[in-house]
Amino acid sequence: MEDHLLGWLRTLDEDRLARILANRPDAIAAPWPRRLDTLAQRLGNGFAVMETLQRLPLPCLQLAEAALALREPTAERLAAFVDAPADDVIGWLEHLYDHALAWPGEDGVIHLAEGVTRWWAAPLGLGEPLDHYLNSWTISNDALRALARNLGLPAQGHKRRTIARVADTLGDAERIKALIQGAPAGTAALLDRFAWEGPALPVDGGRFVMPGTPEKWCADHGMLFRPSWHMAEIPREVAICLRGPGYHPPFVPAAPEVATIPVDPEEVDHLMTLAAPHVVERCAALLDNTSKTPLPLLKTGGVGVREIRRVAKETGCDEDETRLLLEICAVARLLAWDEPAGGLVPTERFDRWRLDEGAARLRVLLSAWWRMERSSLRKIDGKYGTVLGDDPAGSAVARVRRSVLPVLACLPAGTAFADRDSLIASVHWHAPLIDRQLLLDCAPPVLDEARLLGLVANDALTDLGRGLAGLTAQPGDENDEAVPMVEHDPVLVEVSTRALASVRRSALFGPDLTAVVTGPPSAELAALLDRVAERESRGAASVWRFTAESVRRALDRGYEADDLLDELAAVGAIPQPLEYLVRDTARRHGEVTVTTVGCVIQAGDPALLAEIAAHRRLGRLGLRLLAPTVLVSSAEAERTLSALREAGYAPVPVSDTGEITIHRVRAAELAEREEPINGKLILLPGGQVAELGGLEAPAHLLAEPPPDPGEHARRLIAASRAESDKSGRTWAIIGRMATRLPTAQQSLLGFVVDRGVRAGITLTDGLTATISHGELNGGALDAWCEEAGDYLEFPLAEIVEVRGAF
Repeated sequence: MEDHLLGWLRTLDEDRLARILANRPDAIAAPWPRRLDTLAQRLGNGFAVMETLQRLPLPCLQLAEAALALREPTAERLAAFVDAPADDVIGWLEHLYDHALAWPGEDGVIHLAEGVTRWWAAPLGLGEPLDHYLNSWTISNDALRALARNLGLPAQGHKRRTIARVADTLGDAERIKALIQGAPAGTAALLDRFAWEGPALPVDGGRFVMPGTPEKWCADHGMLFRPSWHMAEIPREVAICLRGPGYHPPFVPAAPEVATIPVDPEEVDHLMTLAAPHVVERCAALLDNTSKTPLPLLKTGGVGVREIRRVAKETGCDEDETRLLLEICAVARLLAWDEPAGGLVPTERFDRWRLDEGAARLRVLLSAWWRMERSSLRKIDGKYGTVLGDDPAGSAVARVRRSVLPVLACLPAGTAFADRDSLIASVHWHAPLIDRQLLLDCAPPVLDEARLLGLVANDALTDLGRGLAGLTAQPGDENDEAVPMVEHDPVLVEVSTRALASVRRSALFGPDLTAVVTGPPSAELAALLDRVAERESRGAASVWRFTAESVRRALDRGYEADDLLDELAAVGAIPQPLEYLVRDTARRHGEVTVTTVGCVIQAGDPALLAEIAAHRRLGRLGLRLLAPTVLVSSAEAERTLSALREAGYAPVPVSDTGEITIHRVRAAELAEREEPINGKLILLPGGQVAELGGLEAPAHLLAEPPPDPGEHARRLIAASRAESDKSGRTWAIIGRMATRLPTAQQSLLGFVVDRGVRAGITLTDGLTATISHGELNGGALDAWCEEAGDYLEFPLAEIVEVRGAF
């Protein structure tokens, strides 16, 4: 099959090859192929083919399935088979060609990728082709000649010629009809049942050996075959003939029309500018809340309903919004499990995220939602699923999300969908391999999620949703550590900036100790007012009220009265009552102090405690002398005891009751005291966690830009034209140039060139590299270097070791 594909690839021009590479980014992923034969292997990869099939609309799949059912299908035969205009069929065939899932041969016969043929075990409910049965080892030459004689065909000649005659006869509807007229009674009904209900049905094996029965007649004439005693199958060609000339497999070249209603574009745009900043602001508030109170997980995984309600109440979000934003923050790596805290807390990436501009913060959240493999608002048996719990649907939920928005983007400007049923029908046409029941369950909650995020308003797609739906970058799955290219898409950058352009960065302070923001507040303004006042309402205008308790809360977080007033003055004119409230609360703040100590050190000798307090090696304990015989340490008791003993003292631990608590420690207790590994824990679906070792591990990596299909197409075509016969050269050149290597390692290096295997090499200067997909270029090996992420040249004479890399 790859030979057919390779032959077709060699006939393509640069534009056609570039279209294929653009539609199949898997084929030019690093290390990108440098020869057409390597490209053909990648395009024919079964897993890649199946992944590509899931992105194709219904007509492509219908034509592929119909082509599997025909012998030597051509565009004309396929159009007649599905009873559709040739132009419609050819247009969708071109779509298959542009994905390298099918291609035309020189004789016009359509070839299908092997992965496509494996997708349908019984295309159109039809069985195996006649060749499968006639070439089987269970059919002897004598049985084949007997079958030919029963069909009225010459039995002499080569086996292949006999098989061809039998196949031609059983593939002719008129000849089958004529044969059945002389068959025993009941034969037509038997064959009709197999043709429409088959291809395999249980049977009474005894009737296949009983003379005069329809079953034996069908077996003797090659219309039924038995793989086992009690099971029979009808060949594909026979079933098609029996279904008759009026049978045409389904072919729907146009998507079902979505019922629409007119909407006001300005109102849709206005609702987007209200929702988008609200999402950024609420995410910041939710993460601030978890920094104060870590969010615990259930033993079964995920966040419980009680915690969801608590967070919703404390942050002013409703429960649906809280569920959605928690899921998004976890996928965006802004929220993760922390073992010492005993719950979910903001990550280091959150600290960087909150310093970005608002549009960049919004894109991080939208990117996380776009690749999220759960639906926060989906109900199963009338109940929401557990937040951050495991969803068995997994990536299929993300495919639903990525299928609904593009369909909405196809609606005419100024319109919205009128009913969800017609919308779901159109989505199923565009993504037919998504389970229909899953689509019915997930599409409504996906639309509700999109509405909360400002992607849909009044049942119409906003510009923000249109920018997300039109992305060509692959977002990846939710466990990707790399920042997807979605966040850097230029169209999404533009619309996200405009979506946040109307945010208010100032407030109106009233003498009644209120602050009013007439419009969506910026995340920074909302965070400031949330710190120092109580929010009373939200919407088109948001209202905060200042109280002595809210001001004291801000002072408790480290604000000084002057700093607080300066920050408030930067966003609006401060009335005198508010200034009086802040200064009066600050005047009484700190009248009573509370000190936290790690432990207390006591001694009867004041001079000894004074010596300990002044000891330079004990400075890290933060020792303070409260009384001549009382010293406090900021470190916990065990650490203080260890430091004192290292300094040459002999302290003993004392319990709260004043008793000395020295006792023998068992080995099991020592194991329990071992401190946990100080690594990062990342939340996984189902509430499980995975640890990343090392404190300096990067929180996220910027993804490489997508490869340019046009550039690769030019490179591949140029390489194909310059390709010459190199058989036998590999071993000769390596044997002559790589003189530092023993014979076995020279052979391994040859496999790197001829078969693209992966190996590790060491050069004379001690440098090591992991290479694959090599080519010989003079006296150098031009191979993919995993460490460099590019093709590099390594002089053969300087390679001193080659080892297998697995």
